[in-house]
Amino acid sequence: MKVAVYCSAKDRIPEEYLALGDVLGKWIAEAGHSLVYGGATGGLMTRVSNAAKAGGGIVEGVIPQRIIQAKRMADNCDVLYTVANMNERKQKMKELADCFVCLPGSYGTLDEMMDVVASGTVDEHRKPIFVLNYQGFYEGLKLQIEHMRQLAFLPQQEQYAPQFVDTIEELLDALQRLV
Repeated sequence: MKVAVYCSAKDRIPEEYLALGDVLGKWIAEAGHSLVYGGATGGLMTRVSNAAKAGGGIVEGVIPQRIIQAKRMADNCDVLYTVANMNERKQKMKELADCFVCLPGSYGTLDEMMDVVASGTVDEHRKPIFVLNYQGFYEGLKLQIEHMRQLAFLPQQEQYAPQFVDTIEELLDALQRLV
């Protein structure tokens, strides 16, 4: 199974968040799966990819030209796809992945997450997406989703929606159930 991971590329986040990347990357490798990620250096991206690589997993990166020009290209990818821009990166990652995981992140993570959700909503794919709400990180997003549902912007029973989990253990259990 190819697991696409969206997450922060910032180094100055708390260590406990960075450690989530170690656990997920190690699990991907030990379970015999492949990591698909943004192919760049920094923060959780580095931690997930290094842990997957150290565990003997296959690491596939998808990196836009702009990130290469910024000299942030990872050197640990078994396969590295170069794309023109962030939109192409999102499309390529959706094509490659069997499922998606969102760890804590910023605007880029939210953009990637919402792109997967929006395309799943219109039946472009049926690949599951899991969002790790570690220590309530995505609680505001969950409230916004509920607000949209209450105002009928979202149906009461969505055909496709992100699946929120609160702990890394719940995330790994959910991923294990896919195989």
